[in-house]
Amino acid sequence: MQELIECFKKMPGIGAKTAERMAFHVLKASSEEMIKFSSVIRKVKEDVRFCKICGNLSEQETCSICNDSRRDKTIICVVEEPMDLILIEKSGRYKGVYHVLFGVIAPLDGIGPEELRIKELLERIKQDKVKEVILAMDSNAEGETTALYLSENIQPLKIKISRIAYGIPVGGNLDYIDQATLIRALEGRLPVSNRT
Repeated sequence: MQELIECFKKMPGIGAKTAERMAFHVLKASSEEMIKFSSVIRKVKEDVRFCKICGNLSEQETCSICNDSRRDKTIICVVEEPMDLILIEKSGRYKGVYHVLFGVIAPLDGIGPEELRIKELLERIKQDKVKEVILAMDSNAEGETTALYLSENIQPLKIKISRIAYGIPVGGNLDYIDQATLIRALEGRLPVSNRT
C-alpha cells in the first residue's frame, strides 16, 4: 500500500492525504473496475503521443487540429501545456492552430528557453507564413517571462503578436478583485460599440 501511495503522490497536485484516499479506493474497488482502470492507463501510454507539429495529444503522428483544412494556419496560439489547448478548444471560438511549449521559462527550476519548444515555434512561423501569434501563458511571473521572451524573439519576424486578455471574470465583483487583476483589466479595456 505504501508503494501505491508513493506512486500517487508523484502525480501533480496530489498530496499525501489525497494519495492515501486514492490508494484505499483502489483497495476497496472491484477487481473488474481496477483491471479496466489499469487497461486504460496502459492503452493511453501505448497509443497516445504528442503531435509532431504542435505538441497536442494525438493517436496519430499529427493531431486532428493540424490535419483540419478548415483551421487558419496563419494564426498560432502558443500555450504552456496540452491541457491549456483543450480548454481553449472547449470555448469553440478559436479557429487557428496551436503550439505547445511544454512548460514555461522558470530559472529557479532550471528551465530555460532551450528546454521548451521555442525553436520549433520560430521555424513554424517562418515556414507557414504565419500572420499572428497569440501568447496564452498564465499571468504569473514565469508565464510573463516566457511571453516577454517569445515576443522579443518573434518581433524581428514582423508579424502581429497578441496576448490573451485577463482581468475581471464574468460575474466577478470588484470588491473581491485583487489590485494586479484590476490594473490588468483597466489596461486591457475595450471600446464599447453602440448597438442600435
